[in-house]
Amino acid sequence: MTTTVELLKRHSLPLILALISLLIALGGDEARQWLRYDRAMIDQGEVWRLYSGQLAHLGLSHLLLNLAGLALIWGLYRDALEVWQWVLITIMSAFTVAIGLYSLNPELDWYVGLSGLLHGLFVAGALGGILCGDRREMILLAAIVAKLIWEQSVGALPGTAEMADGPVIVDAHLYGAIGGLVVLAMTPKKSCDTD
Repeated sequence: MTTTVELLKRHSLPLILALISLLIALGGDEARQWLRYDRAMIDQGEVWRLYSGQLAHLGLSHLLLNLAGLALIWGLYRDALEVWQWVLITIMSAFTVAIGLYSLNPELDWYVGLSGLLHGLFVAGALGGILCGDRREMILLAAIVAKLIWEQSVGALPGTAEMADGPVIVDAHLYGAIGGLVVLAMTPKKSCDTD
C-alpha cells in the first residue's frame, strides 16, 4: 500500500511547481508584477525575474490551463524518466526559456507562465517513452513538433490567447522544448524495466 508520504515524494516536482504558482496567484496583481519576467527590471539587476516569471500567470484561467497541462504531462510521462532527470529538465527548460527570451527576443517587455517549461517536460517525456520502446509516444511527439512548427511559421494556435486571457509567446514554447531535448540528449537512458 502506498503511503501519503510516498505519494507526495513521487509527485513532488509537479506539486512544488503548482504550489509556488498558486501562492503567487494568491498574491494577486502585486505579486505578479513583482515576479514576472520584465526586461527593464532584469536590466536593473532583478535577475530572479528570469525564473520567477515562469511561475507567475496572467490570471486564474491561465494558471489553471498551465496546471492542467502539468498534470497531463506528469500523468502521461512520470515514469518515462528518472526523478533526477525531471528535475534537471525543469531547471534547463526554465533556463533556456529565460535566456532565449532575454537574448533572442529583445522586443519582449514582459512574460509570465509555465508553458515554455511545460513544452520542455512534454518533449523530454515523449522521447523518454520512445527510448523505452513505447512507439505510441511517436504520435504525441509528432503532434508537439507540428504545433511548434505551426507556432513558428503562423503564430499561436487559434483560441489559445483567449483561453489564457492574454498574449501567447510562442518562442517560449520552442526554447523550453529545446531545453528538454538538450537534457535528454546529455543524460543516460533510463533503465526501462517494468515492475
